[in-house]
Formats: sequence, structure tokens, C-alpha cells
Amino acid sequence: MKTMQDVRKRLIEGEATVWTAMEMKERVRKGDIPTEDEVDVVTTGTFGIMSGTTAVLTVPVAEPGAFLRADAVTLNGVPTFPGPCPNERLGTVDLIVYGTAAASETYGGGHLFRDIVDGREVEVMAQAGEMTFETEIYIEDLSGARIVTTRSCFRNYTAFVNRGPDPVRTIFSVFPFEGNMSAATVSGCGEVNPVENDPSLTHMRPGTPLLLNGASGIVIGEGTRSTPEHRCIAASAELSAMDPEYLGGFVTAHGPECLTSIAVALPVLTAGDIACLSVTDDQIPLPVADISDRLPFSAATYADVWQGTDRMVQVDPLRCLFCGTCSAAEACPTRAIMMGGGIMHSRCVSCGTCVQSCVNGVYTMATGALHLKDDSGATAPVVLRQSDRSRAEALCDYLKDQLIRGEFQI
Repeated sequence: MKTMQDVRKRLIEGEATVWTAMEMKERVRKGDIPTEDEVDVVTTGTFGIMSGTTAVLTVPVAEPGAFLRADAVTLNGVPTFPGPCPNERLGTVDLIVYGTAAASETYGGGHLFRDIVDGREVEVMAQAGEMTFETEIYIEDLSGARIVTTRSCFRNYTAFVNRGPDPVRTIFSVFPFEGNMSAATVSGCGEVNPVENDPSLTHMRPGTPLLLNGASGIVIGEGTRSTPEHRCIAASAELSAMDPEYLGGFVTAHGPECLTSIAVALPVLTAGDIACLSVTDDQIPLPVADISDRLPFSAATYADVWQGTDRMVQVDPLRCLFCGTCSAAEACPTRAIMMGGGIMHSRCVSCGTCVQSCVNGVYTMATGALHLKDDSGATAPVVLRQSDRSRAEALCDYLKDQLIRGEFQI
């Protein structure tokens, strides 16, 4: 029987067969399902809004002895939680920062995390008793900086519709969410998602190596709200090693959210592993819930979202009329749109907001529609994708390369 030791030995000797999830699914669609002897590792990945993301930071504030302990600290205006260690009279503060914490309606913890990784200046303001301290720091000033997710990498998350008559402000929409089931918003990367390919977490146990926002990290355990039907994981990695293109902030109609990514190399040891890795978008249920109570009332599949649709936004600058106020730039949740029909692909997550907001058709992308698997036969056009399949697939490619080069071990 094939063992983990066998796979590790083949990786070390450069003889392992490593596929991305995309390569595996391509074979499956052709009816060429491999055996466990044909492949050793399959790389998987996901990228999107993951609210359960936090940072644990050690931040220099003032000289030792300047204050007893900090009562409140903000970073670029983002509120933090000092502690749990009081760091009495050290002049430094341990902080916990939520990825969903908000400095304003358009800037939050996720934006802060990306700015730190990008090497940008961060403004620190600390309150200690009646004293206020202000300073500026950069990532190299942080003696400790780690991202911890409480829940991430959800298996087949949820799509949302609004069946009521009135628009609703929600984190699951960029604009007020229109009613009468006239639109749908979706999350999840479908067939390339790590947990979708290891639904029982057979190989994603505490201590399992992974990439968190592009940095080497580990699985801590199952995440909060994890259930046998919808498992998720908790993970951790050093902030300083992360890639800014694989994390960040996302502005919703109800404030800022946090973008996070996970990639996992899954060993292939048994026929059962092959069966799990053979799942395709059309076989993966996508629960559909009403935004009013978030209770699923129907289902579609991830094929509605990721098969026969566009993965990235197409841009036609010639259609730009140089409006005085660019509606697409103002609406973009990741600040990726530039005046004149430009787009910063390092920031764009292909959510579709620009397609909905530009009246001149500068931005186009086929995002598909949900086809409900119930007696109603109803459909709802997808107007927002809060996960980026193209970035998830890029992570699969990157992790495969890391394994082949011997720069990532499992």
C-alpha cells in the first residue's frame, strides 16, 4: 500500500508525479480517471472573502517605560485589541486585529494587512491612560506578525438571493442587494477548493503544511462553524512571508471585508483519495439561501458559476467616455479600476462589480446564472463573485512549482 513516506521519498528524489487540481479535473472530464499509482500529489487552492481572518502583531509604540500599558491602539485607523499580554512598561504592544475591523466604510483590517505586506507606512496611535502616543512603522519594525484564521477554506459555501421586495445592505453585496430574486451573489472556488477535494479532512490535520496568502503555514485544526457537510479549517502563517496579491480588503455594502487565500498539496494514497479528487463543478452543490435569514431553500451547482463563464474581466478602453466621475472606479471593492478604462490586475479579483456599474460597457465578463434545482426552475443572474477562481488556480500552479523545486514539503 502506498504511504506518505513513499510520496515524500519520491518528492525528495524528484520522481513524484505532481498535478494541479485543474490537470486532475481535465483528465476526469475526458473520462480518464487515474489510479492512485499514477499520481502522487494534487495541488488545490481557494481565494476569496474569509471573514474569520485575524492578525497577531507586536508593535513598537514608544521607548521602554513611557507608559504602563496600552488601553487602545489603532493602525491606520483600524481598531485593535491590545493584549492578551499587558507588556507592562515595555513600550511595545501585542495586538489582535480583526480582518473585518473597520477604520471607515472603505478601509479595514484586510486592507491594513495588505498595506503591511506591501511595505507601506502604517500610522500607529495608542492611548495609555491620559497619554496619547503616535508613531509610524513598517513591516520590518514588527517583532512578531502572524495571520491566524478562525475559519477559512469553506467547502461549498453559499449563494445568496433576496426574495423580498426591498433592497438589503449586506456584506454579501457591493450595492444594496436588489429584491425579487433578481440577482445572486456567490462565494467559493468549486472543484479546486482544498476541502472540496478532501471533504473528510483526511489529509488536512493539525500541523499539515499549506500556503496561507502565499506563505508557508500550517493547519491548526477545524474552523469554527465546521460541520461534516460544510467543513472548513483554521490556519496560520507568518505575515512577512505573504504575497500581497493573495490577500487584501474588499468593500461591501455593509463595510470592509477581508480577502484570504489557502493552497494545500493533497497526497494521493488510496482509491478513496482519487474518488474525492475526481469531483467536478457540476457535481458540487451550491446551497442557495435568502439573505433575510441565510437559510438555504434551494441549490444550484458550481458549474453555474465556473463552467462556460469568464474567469477574468475583459476591458475595452475605447468605450471609455472619461466621465467626470468614474462609476466603476468608485464602486470597485478592491480599488483596481483606473480612469480611462484601466485596470490593475494585481488588485482585481474579477468580482464583476465594474461590469454592473459602468454604463458604457468598458468592462465585460460573463458571470453566468444560478439554475435552481427545485420545482420552480427559477434562475438568478450572478452579479457578484466574492471568490476568485483565477487566483485560486494560480495558487495551484505556484504550489506545484514549489513542490517540484523542493521548496515546499508535505
